[in-house]
Amino acid sequence: MRDIMEFEITKAILEESVKEFADLTNVDVVVVGAGPAGLTASIYLAKKGLKTLILERRLSYGGGIGGGGMLFHKIVLSIDAKNILDDIGCVYYQYKNNNKLLVTDTYELMTSLAHSALRNNVKILFGITVNDVVYRLEPLRICGVVIQWSAVIIAGIHVDPLMINSKAVVDATGHDAEVLNIVARKIPDTNLSIPGEKSMYTSLAENIVVEKTGKVLEGLYATGMSVAALHGLPRMGPIFSSMLLSGKKVAEIIVNDLMR
Repeated sequence: MRDIMEFEITKAILEESVKEFADLTNVDVVVVGAGPAGLTASIYLAKKGLKTLILERRLSYGGGIGGGGMLFHKIVLSIDAKNILDDIGCVYYQYKNNNKLLVTDTYELMTSLAHSALRNNVKILFGITVNDVVYRLEPLRICGVVIQWSAVIIAGIHVDPLMINSKAVVDATGHDAEVLNIVARKIPDTNLSIPGEKSMYTSLAENIVVEKTGKVLEGLYATGMSVAALHGLPRMGPIFSSMLLSGKKVAEIIVNDLMR
């Protein structure tokens, strides 16, 4: 093996990263959160030709999938999510003689979602936190996000952030609805209130989270558990079908808004 100089490694990382990062400063859709809803949304957005970027504050994808239910490695989904599982090539099986429930592995679902997203040209950047949004008036709309390295935030040091422009921002951050809370706190003109999710009621939550998925205000959309936080809906616990269905629905709404 030929000698590789250390500076060559550094140079390759910096040149290729900065070149791609610069290209991602102006995209069609920014999805905040690489959990089940965010990944699903990105797949269906990218399939329609929209330039889609996922920003994930952690160094991995999957959100709550990996933890399953109390760290057990099986994932349960409703039969309603079957078509999405087929679309992403996820291997699953029916639970015993129950025609309502499907079962897969945590790692199978995580990998299938991520692989499908990447194959459809979704870009995913890890270790980046969205700590503000970009907005405009007349009409009031969200038109981008303000980003910072997660490590900088954890360290508690002051470093000015950078910005990414987009036609749509999707809050897929889960239970904390981080983007929605930023907007509610920092742009009072939106009159946005985030009551937070209620206690568990699985069947009601599975249905109503999907029903309420969609546009929050111009340029801002909610999917997954962020929808529950926004509307004060019950949580559903360790069943992931509504997360996938919500992700697909928000993608369809955005495609309709941006491509009509």
